[in-house]
Amino acid sequence: MDWGLQNRLNRMFSIASHNSVMLAVDHGYFMGPTRHLENARATIAPLLPHADALALTRGILRHAVEPTTSTPIVLRVSGGATILKDDLSHEALTTSMEDAVRLNVSAVAMSVFVGAPHEHESLIHLAQLVDQGEEYGVPVMAITAVGKELEKRDARYLALACRVSAELGAHLVKTYYCEDFGKVVEGCPVPLVVAGGPKLDSDRAALDLARNAIDEGAHGIDMGRNIWQSDHPVAMLKALRAIVHDKATVREALDLLEAEKAHPSPRASAATA
Repeated sequence: MDWGLQNRLNRMFSIASHNSVMLAVDHGYFMGPTRHLENARATIAPLLPHADALALTRGILRHAVEPTTSTPIVLRVSGGATILKDDLSHEALTTSMEDAVRLNVSAVAMSVFVGAPHEHESLIHLAQLVDQGEEYGVPVMAITAVGKELEKRDARYLALACRVSAELGAHLVKTYYCEDFGKVVEGCPVPLVVAGGPKLDSDRAALDLARNAIDEGAHGIDMGRNIWQSDHPVAMLKALRAIVHDKATVREALDLLEAEKAHPSPRASAATA
């Protein structure tokens, strides 16, 4: 692997734990101003110091993140469909590799829709993006998207989607946690990070998900709504870091979460300022 590409990958993962806590704030590219992400700058600012990488689009990067940040950027470079359409798989590449390099990102990311109507196009776009990434030394993260077809979030489907992504050259893959997740990990030769998905019923449920995913071989998480839609987003992010990097149990992470709640919430402080 080229030195520059490997260096960019290493920026996003802890040297000690070999894992990463990525903060996903790219939802607006197809969902619009999602709850608690209406003002992206206000949401991102208090969380950024605690994230190993920030996943977002070039528009939000340019308008909501100070260029003084040292946090690695995972740039979403696919899009073209919104929640107004039934078929979210009709995506294409929306950002050039040249612009990604100008933005000095650590990786680029795109969705692949295995089993969806536009499976073929998304996989070809992934292969093309990998070619461009190899040319410029930029890692590519494939995101195994299933859209509204939630029944496909099982080990057999996810193992297929992750393996195909790796076979086409993706350097890491973002996927969902599922029962028998170890089989997904076993079949994928590149690092996997686990998505949080829609907001879960409780903070504990998100911590359980992270603990189980790490125990079964994931190299980190790439969560959004289960962090910034939490009532205590900074505390939640710190609790997740304890699990991903420090091998904390869910009970220990919950204790940390409760302790951190004693501090004023950045969101509450901003609302009363």
